[in-house]
Amino acid sequence: MAATQLTSAASSISAKGFTSFEGLRGSNAVKFSSFSPLKLNGGASRSFRGLVVKATTTVAPKYTSLKPLGDRVLVKIKAAEEKTTGGILLPTTALSKPQGGEVVAVGEGRTIGKNKVEISLKTGTQVLYSKYAGTEVEFDGSSHLILKEDDIVGILDTDDIKDLKPLNDRVLIKVAEVEEKTAGGLFLTDASKEKPSIGTVIAVGPGHLDDEGERKPLTVAAGNTVLYSKYAGNDFKGSDGSDYIALRASDVMAILS
Repeated sequence: MAATQLTSAASSISAKGFTSFEGLRGSNAVKFSSFSPLKLNGGASRSFRGLVVKATTTVAPKYTSLKPLGDRVLVKIKAAEEKTTGGILLPTTALSKPQGGEVVAVGEGRTIGKNKVEISLKTGTQVLYSKYAGTEVEFDGSSHLILKEDDIVGILDTDDIKDLKPLNDRVLIKVAEVEEKTAGGLFLTDASKEKPSIGTVIAVGPGHLDDEGERKPLTVAAGNTVLYSKYAGNDFKGSDGSDYIALRASDVMAILS
């Protein structure tokens, strides 16, 4: 009976008044796009619509400036790559979410203990940030992101991830090559190759802030071979084809020698 009732589902639904993350109101648009067919009792197939929520907050054109507060930073998001390095056009579904952009405004900083800690980033700086950080804002005709300074992974002035300058307690690691054989000499298939959690430290940040706002140097250094938590950090592909990962120093579990 319940399966039969599903056939009366509307092909499209719109709603208003949805609230986006962090208490900000979204663009008031919720759309339902195509979804995979669902088989009902009796073998009949029905195509339903999948929920696609536009969580971007749109700032009205009458507002001409946006000033982040505290330790927040406003970043203009870099456009997604529409082609592969070989020049092949990518479909919309294959476009990866950008993780970089340009700092266009910064807050006044924050107070830790008795010390006022200002934001070290300057406007015009090219940065990489954590994949799911911040709140997207449509402002002045472009996509922006408001996020905390601590969610910014590092500064990248070139197109090569190996040139990343990590911030705070972040570490940039070049991931070790995947093992092609078992210890007994058997070749591994692609499906059975385990994701490495070992790599070489390429660069480290200046350290984290303690309770008094003082920098504490990290215990790992460039050149160290380390073992890190398997599911931590942000993965990147270098221009040389190598895999890199940027993560917090606390996710490094051991130094290998």
